[in-house]
Amino acid sequence: MIEKVNPQHPDKIADRIAGAIVDLAYTKEDKPKIAVEVLIGHGKCHVIIETTVTLKKKEIIPIIERIAGQIACDITIEKQDEHLANNQKEKMRCGDNGIFKGVPLTDEQKRLSDIARNIYRQYPFDGKYILDGEKLIICQSNAYTQFLQSQFPNAIINPLGDWTGGTDVDTGATNRKLGSDMADSVTGGGLHGKDLSKADVSVNIYAFLRAQQVNEPVFFSCAIGDETIDGIPYEDIVNIAKEYVDAIGGFEKLAEWGLF
Repeated sequence: MIEKVNPQHPDKIADRIAGAIVDLAYTKEDKPKIAVEVLIGHGKCHVIIETTVTLKKKEIIPIIERIAGQIACDITIEKQDEHLANNQKEKMRCGDNGIFKGVPLTDEQKRLSDIARNIYRQYPFDGKYILDGEKLIICQSNAYTQFLQSQFPNAIINPLGDWTGGTDVDTGATNRKLGSDMADSVTGGGLHGKDLSKADVSVNIYAFLRAQQVNEPVFFSCAIGDETIDGIPYEDIVNIAKEYVDAIGGFEKLAEWGLF
């Protein structure tokens, strides 16, 4: 059983905005420290940023409007906490406490990911998709329900009828759709809106990739300040995660669909 939401779902819009702001930070520094939270809905977008990077509100507003359209922006930018900053001052060390797991993707999860992407290519609007064995549920806004029914004759499609979605209908918040992003690899940490020094980003990505490689679940825990995880330097884990994020096009791209 798995759920996917597409990049126009309100929660993913929030993730994408947060990811794009992290991308901006990486254009200013090689190893920025940044954490971004976004709450968006009903014509308003609230953003809180904690960072070591010098960012200006006039740089953030165009990001929000590019992704979410014309909207009232409430932006708070604060310096990162001194204790957190000092943890990373001399060398790359684990940026947070956490537990992490990676789980190989199932055929069902891969199948729904393909279905979601294919529908989104036709209808690039808010949508959510569920697959439970042979039970397929498609909720796709701004879509011709009869056309989707012809493509998926056995699916449950738009149970309440045709609908329009987006942030004028529903609110969105960062890291609220982790099941869609990480499947069975979800633990407590959020994947979006943070730089690679944060274990929630780097160790989550590392654990997910490791599980696909060994084809079995893997489990890790870490304390803030740890210099090794899984027997390898934390900096190496960060570099593995960076290669992955760079390969898919950055943090905003990661936020679109998550890890699969």
